[in-house]
Amino acid sequence: MVKKENNADQLITHILKGIEEVKGKDIQILDLREIDNTVCDYFIICNGTSNTQVNAIVNSIQKTVSKAIKDKPWHVEGTENAEWVLIDYVNIVVHVFQKHIREYYDIESLWGDAKTTTIETNY
Repeated sequence: MVKKENNADQLITHILKGIEEVKGKDIQILDLREIDNTVCDYFIICNGTSNTQVNAIVNSIQKTVSKAIKDKPWHVEGTENAEWVLIDYVNIVVHVFQKHIREYYDIESLWGDAKTTTIETNY
């Protein structure tokens, strides 16, 4: 069981690094482990300022994770219009939004019972 936690922690660390490499904004981690019937253990949510930046964040996450821990997402969707891209690493699902789309769907409030960690950035 300890190994699974370490793998999740490692994956989260590299996902965050990938987001920060290209200055993704408003990064939050939602811990869903205490909530019944969830599809995964964590959501990581961030946003970019344009479809170009959203795609850059997605590419940076995948490259950083692949290089560091040789992991690839199980599924990626939304890259065509890059308003809301979902990267599914099975236990961790990353949501990369354009700001207005994130505000519209407000998935953080849908998962209001989740323990939320806001990641401070220096840019």
